[in-house]
Amino acid sequence: MTYEETIEYLFCKTTNFEQQGGSGYKPGMDTMLQLDEHFGHPHRQFASIHVAGTNGKGSVSHTLAAVLQACGYRVGLYTSPHLVDFQERIRVNGEPIPHDYVVDFVEAHREYFETVKPTFFEIVTALCFKYFSEQQVDVAVVEVGLGGRMDSTNIINPLLSIITNISLEHTQQLGGTLAEIAWQKAGIIKPGVPCVVGEVRDETRPVFERVADELGAPLVFAEDHAMVIAAEPLPGAMNYRLANGMELTGELQGICQVKNTNTIFCAVQQLLDLGVLKVDGEPAKDMSSLQSVLSEAFQHVASTTGLMGRWQVLGTNPTVVCDAGHNIGAWEYLGRQLESYNCQELHIVFGMMADKAVESVLRLVPQRAHFYWTKANTHRAMNEEKLMQTAAQLGLHGQCYPTVGQAFAAAIGHASPSDLVFVGGSCYVVADFLKSLKETPNHSI
Repeated sequence: MTYEETIEYLFCKTTNFEQQGGSGYKPGMDTMLQLDEHFGHPHRQFASIHVAGTNGKGSVSHTLAAVLQACGYRVGLYTSPHLVDFQERIRVNGEPIPHDYVVDFVEAHREYFETVKPTFFEIVTALCFKYFSEQQVDVAVVEVGLGGRMDSTNIINPLLSIITNISLEHTQQLGGTLAEIAWQKAGIIKPGVPCVVGEVRDETRPVFERVADELGAPLVFAEDHAMVIAAEPLPGAMNYRLANGMELTGELQGICQVKNTNTIFCAVQQLLDLGVLKVDGEPAKDMSSLQSVLSEAFQHVASTTGLMGRWQVLGTNPTVVCDAGHNIGAWEYLGRQLESYNCQELHIVFGMMADKAVESVLRLVPQRAHFYWTKANTHRAMNEEKLMQTAAQLGLHGQCYPTVGQAFAAAIGHASPSDLVFVGGSCYVVADFLKSLKETPNHSI
């Protein structure tokens, strides 16, 4: 098989939540455990950090991977979904898994897969752990795919568990209340393993406390430890001041990154306490001794780890930004950031998945914007005309475009140099946008 045929096989010949939505969700760990045994338990060959949560998983995972790389470790990073190429999901020291490795893996084990019938995510998780083992990574940062308790990644026994936050999402699979969703995500907490929880609500804190207490797992609520005491936006960056007097600059510009950064620093403190982090090959003594490491990681997280789609600025005159935020929790931040952005006119290229809380998200979008309603190239996408009709009932008006590329071209055509053009509403909208830019590299933005 070619690489393209291999990816087509993975996406179209397996049960796949990303493509099918709820009908593609298969709960339970039995198949993943069977796969793990088949491949010789590769995840036992490296240390790991496990990251769950509704929002912020990607930013936290990539930044921690950058910190570990700056400490001199060989670092695996497993995230999902990808935006431009499948190989983005699996990286070692920022380098994506080679196409040939993916092809050889699927060809070698295809007959076995067709007997056992694992899901897409189970196959990819097995691929990831086998690759990390063969690449002899020192530590892997592993992002949960969906939920936590029944997620394929939950076979690992990590050094540290992190749960960024809880919002209402994937309620059909995880439960209809914040407490039920928290219980699912708390499933990554392991006996005796420290866990950092980034943000909590009244309904979720007792859930984490109960699970951690039952398992004897040290529990840290990042909100109870204000390590980031001030954050100031800079041109193209964010400046942070810490409680210990340290200052550093981060390249991730979304205002949601302030909460993420506090979570990251609480996680860094736990890794320090475990003796994991190093400076010049020796265990770091305290946070201050890590300043050069942390500065390197925060200033270059995107180039170090390949992070894309987080308030990613892709052009000026007009400013062009994309962000993969796709739910209420994300748009509580994105809506405020767009509303307050200093521009003459705001143009929003917008599409969502039909199984998301579309109306609730649209209520958070700035009404002053010019809208370009569109849909991503996936069966789960909401039809752009239906999206336009739903938005019009909420006072949001614009035109329909059948593809993200066409919607973006229209937005650029209407924008003046002092305007902002934003592309988002879904990971898949951002993916189509970035692919369109890659396919037309001379496209002026």
